[in-house]
Amino acid sequence: MKNELQELRRSAVVSTFGPGSVVDFRAGGGAVSGIAAGLEEWDRSFPPAGLAHPQVIRETRLQKKLGVKGFRAPPVTLERGKDDDPDTRRLVAVRFPKWLQCPSCDVIKPERRWKNDPGKAYRYCPTCTEKAYGDSKVFVIPVRFVMACKHGHVDEFPWDWWVGHKPGCSVAKRENTDRHPGLVLRSERPGLAGLILSCPKCGARRSMDGIFSKQTWERGPKCRGHRPWLADGDESCGKGQYAVQRGASNLYFPVTESALSIPPWSDRLQEVLGDWWSSLTSLDDLSKLEDYIEFLAKGDLESILKELEMSPAELADAIRARLTSYEQLRTDDLRPAEFRQFVTEPGRSRTPDIDFETRREKVSAEIAPWISRVVRAVRLREVRAIKGFTRINPPGDPDSPEVARLSKEPLEWLPAIEVRGEGIFLALNEERLSSWESRPDVIARVSECEARHQADWKERYGADAKPPQAITPRYMLCHTLAHVLMRQLTLECGYSSASLRERIYAATGDEKMAGILIYTATPDADGTLGGLERQGKGERIARILQRAISAVEWCSSDPLCITDMMGAINSYSRSVCHACCLAPETSCETFNCFLDRGLLIGDGSGNGLGFFEDMLRRD
Repeated sequence: MKNELQELRRSAVVSTFGPGSVVDFRAGGGAVSGIAAGLEEWDRSFPPAGLAHPQVIRETRLQKKLGVKGFRAPPVTLERGKDDDPDTRRLVAVRFPKWLQCPSCDVIKPERRWKNDPGKAYRYCPTCTEKAYGDSKVFVIPVRFVMACKHGHVDEFPWDWWVGHKPGCSVAKRENTDRHPGLVLRSERPGLAGLILSCPKCGARRSMDGIFSKQTWERGPKCRGHRPWLADGDESCGKGQYAVQRGASNLYFPVTESALSIPPWSDRLQEVLGDWWSSLTSLDDLSKLEDYIEFLAKGDLESILKELEMSPAELADAIRARLTSYEQLRTDDLRPAEFRQFVTEPGRSRTPDIDFETRREKVSAEIAPWISRVVRAVRLREVRAIKGFTRINPPGDPDSPEVARLSKEPLEWLPAIEVRGEGIFLALNEERLSSWESRPDVIARVSECEARHQADWKERYGADAKPPQAITPRYMLCHTLAHVLMRQLTLECGYSSASLRERIYAATGDEKMAGILIYTATPDADGTLGGLERQGKGERIARILQRAISAVEWCSSDPLCITDMMGAINSYSRSVCHACCLAPETSCETFNCFLDRGLLIGDGSGNGLGFFEDMLRRD
């Protein structure tokens, strides 16, 4: 029997509400909390399974990086005609937490101990419902506290352990069973100290004060390795666990990877070939590929050759060239290839491309000392895939053992969405940047943030662990510049702040990069407004950049903000706050970390610390 709850946006299923996340629903007027099921349920609930499903997404570079053969978009139900049977397929959520509380009598107990109606997901309190006027039900709600560990496991809060039943209490003997008669969680005064958990049977009482303290759980029950989103997916753990609020942001951090579709991978070859690509590339002897295509051209492949406007020999050569490029494809970092496309491609793209089209703009003399390249991205396609998630701490190393799985066993596909949009690319003046980033005061300022980052990383992963990316002056500069530009562009072209995203290109060494891409890769209506890339034309982008820098010269929280008294220590940032530089976390690549307004406009002393400090003096 299926319980239909509510709809989720596709993009949310690959981010905020991916497999393993806790989602709040409404069912018939009652609140229901569930944890999104793993990928095996996608195959079971939405056949055909795997990459045989029609809602498949391909992105060659990202596939190789993540070690999969393709991606699947979050499935959607089909619209049926009036005379057709409705599409009953649904994604699955498992009830979590299973302890529910009556808002009237404050009793908490497992969901099987509450009254239910057949086929309905809600539960209600029979005692309070009888006392209610009319025929309205008093629905019970999910408890607010759950347990989580850093390895992705979640579990019920140990209510009986916390309350500490008196010896001989009959309730304690039925601990963690469906026949639990219930406890009472009542707020007697504001704050956790006034939230009292009690046992009506033995009279044991304890406040919830200290529930979020790390020291509390050092002597508490250890993690049982519970993974309710995976069928029979529990594993041994025994590590420490933490109490968190059910709706807390640190209960689920998606680990995502993304890639822009760029030439030659963005052409139509693999898209048009579809399932034929695997058949044509799996031959033992590729020297016979042309003969094989000529044989197939007499039948099913004839229409494809006409669509591609290729002969069998040309198609064979194109496939062999693509396979050679695939072997040489660098997967440790996908961004250098994207950066080269923006800084080396002439004006318009050389060949028509449905997924990538750029227009180079002449850099205005007003910003030429700081900006070396302006490119309008008229057409972009981004594929965003989720490979796992973390709890308690934001994702650091994507290959860390703290990253929890989306499926019990590795599959040949991962969930992803493809989004199309437009954007503006800016490259910084490398000569000026190289001189600036070697300044002792710049190095010292960034080193403080990097030292905190390194220390926290070693505490989390061990003394020998190193972060996958070093935080350098050019990275913090590019990142902060992206944030202030996004804020200014929301005013200039009408997009909401959450509709813009950043993509940072910053690296030193043999392959230097220093650039930012602000783009509208969003699957909702905002992504089709148009107008962002036109802001990159001629003098317009120069004025926008100047206004963006001027806007953060002063912050409404100064002098506290510029003197680094507003930033959170665990953000590894300096001189930033919500009034000047912070952006929606869906727009930022690093959860609003590694930012410093001082690197843009200086610290007020006029010593040249800010990269754009001279721009302010010109104004």
